[in-house]
Amino acid sequence: MTFEKETLIPIEIGELLAKTEQYKKEGNRLVQIGCTKVGDLYEINYSFDKDFVFQTIRITISQTTELPSISGIYWGAFVYENEIHDLYGITVKGMSVDFKGTFYRTMIKYPFSSVAVKEDNPCLNK
Repeated sequence: MTFEKETLIPIEIGELLAKTEQYKKEGNRLVQIGCTKVGDLYEINYSFDKDFVFQTIRITISQTTELPSISGIYWGAFVYENEIHDLYGITVKGMSVDFKGTFYRTMIKYPFSSVAVKEDNPCLNK
């Protein structure tokens, strides 16, 4: 069995657009954008692929931090960005298509903003 090479690169939010532009220029495709709440912070992972080499950049932000949209670089990113806004309550500035909080209908506003990974979770202890 062969495994695809994968790299995780933590970056600062100010590097997001430049790094995303770099991946686009190198011919990478956007695979996914995922968000996870960890304690009081949010980890947002942007995954890219080219020639079966999978690379992920990660930013860690608070809920009040405004996230710049990458949909000007990868147009389809607006789907992930609207999802992040509607489920986690994170403001994404400059989306190519902004559903203004109506992408998902939920009974609870920002339902994933109250879910947190507990540091004492036995699944996290290795």
